[in-house]
Amino acid sequence: METVLQSFFASVPQATALWLAILLAIAVAAVFVALPRSAPAEPLTPAQRDRLRFADEVAVAAERAAATAARLRAEWATAQEEVDAAWLAFDEADRHARLTTRAAAFPLMSRRRKPGENADRQRYLHHTAIAACRNREISIAQLNDVLAHRGWNPRLHPVVQEGLLRNAVREHRLAQYEQAQKREQAAWHESELAAEALRSLRAEAAAAIVRAAAAEQPAGDEWFADQWATGEMPGATKAYA
Repeated sequence: METVLQSFFASVPQATALWLAILLAIAVAAVFVALPRSAPAEPLTPAQRDRLRFADEVAVAAERAAATAARLRAEWATAQEEVDAAWLAFDEADRHARLTTRAAAFPLMSRRRKPGENADRQRYLHHTAIAACRNREISIAQLNDVLAHRGWNPRLHPVVQEGLLRNAVREHRLAQYEQAQKREQAAWHESELAAEALRSLRAEAAAAIVRAAAAEQPAGDEWFADQWATGEMPGATKAYA
């Protein structure tokens, strides 16, 4: 009897450990069963595939529009720099023209010209005008007028000719500044159009993504009615019985 009791008490810890292991296994299984599982992905309907395809196309168009907008914005910035440079060139030409005009205000001594002096003055005018055109201070059209003596008197004193040339440079710089302003305005207009197109495409791309992600909704009672034949509609058999 004493041996049986000793065997019983000796097996109690082992049985307790076994029951604890069983309970722990049951608890783990219950937790695993209670964990939420992701539902299998449902196949996309043709309408959803079309929406996804359209969203991808709009996204690609938006990326291209972004590149175009960035390029036109850079061109506008370049046009602004050209306007600033043209204004500085005009301001410098205007300053030189004013200085030359003030210097020409003093009367020149009238004396008899030496033989060949008129030819020297003409060569001086042509040489100075060609150098100014080479430096892009006057235009080709202005140089042609000088060489053809259209509005230019080659027999004038070099001081007077210098003043006239400085005025021609100022006119050319002013024309360049006005042209730069027109290019800058055109570049700004193109940049604004590209930015507006980009905003519209991005909004359309976001809306297309939302539509593509949304689940396809039934069309209402008429849709359900079309899915059932007359004999298959609930209560139809009872009504005609």
